[in-house]
Amino acid sequence: MRYAARSGLRVWAWLGSRPPGQVLAPAAAMDLGPLRKSYRGDEEAFEEKHLASFDPIKQFAMWFEEAMRCPSIGEANAMCLATCTRDGRPSARMVLLKGFSQDGFRFFTNHESRKGKELDSNPFASIVFYWEPLNRQVRIEGSVERLPEEESEHYFHSRPRSSQIGAVVSRQSTVIPDREYLRKKNTELEELYRESTVPKPAYWGGYILKPDVVEFWQGQTNRLHDRIVFRRLRDAAAPTGLMTHKGEGNWVYERLAP
Repeated sequence: MRYAARSGLRVWAWLGSRPPGQVLAPAAAMDLGPLRKSYRGDEEAFEEKHLASFDPIKQFAMWFEEAMRCPSIGEANAMCLATCTRDGRPSARMVLLKGFSQDGFRFFTNHESRKGKELDSNPFASIVFYWEPLNRQVRIEGSVERLPEEESEHYFHSRPRSSQIGAVVSRQSTVIPDREYLRKKNTELEELYRESTVPKPAYWGGYILKPDVVEFWQGQTNRLHDRIVFRRLRDAAAPTGLMTHKGEGNWVYERLAP
């Protein structure tokens, strides 16, 4: 085994004998402990007095607008969507938020994809926004429902034509022979719909995540990060803890240890 230091990282690479002419794939174990960056100082802490609203959707809107204005953030609406099978096997991927309101957070995808099938069998999900230049993330949990067909239809036809055709081409998450298959299918459909409207596939549409939990996180260099979490109370008469604060509507909020 050989040890080498590269750019502050420790790398262990296994070296062994091999038959002449045989090329071995690089094998290395990397210690990423030294990878560390500074966040904010205590004077920039995110405290309860800094909340723009005691409504988490309004607070999210303020942070989202700041992320939109930050030139170092390419896609403020990029989010990690985590779903789970009925028997508890999770999966996650990056998707784009396409709208939010007091009702919830909207996104669109293929109903027959892995995430679509998981949402059919287990209609709960979590989404996470990470805005690294701002040292902020927002985590949201809730139930998920399909959007009305007319809303999905409207959004589908607002997309660039190439994206519409791409949605028809791709039976998402199914196995295909190669990329040439996609190119050929795309060319065929471009010709087919050259003079007509691209129909929205029945297997494509929107979802809305209705939040029950919204957590606002802001990083601190000393790792005493700020975490303020809002919870939706289903029973307004339910007792709350001494450190639980009343928010707007049926929301309450608390500070969590980092």
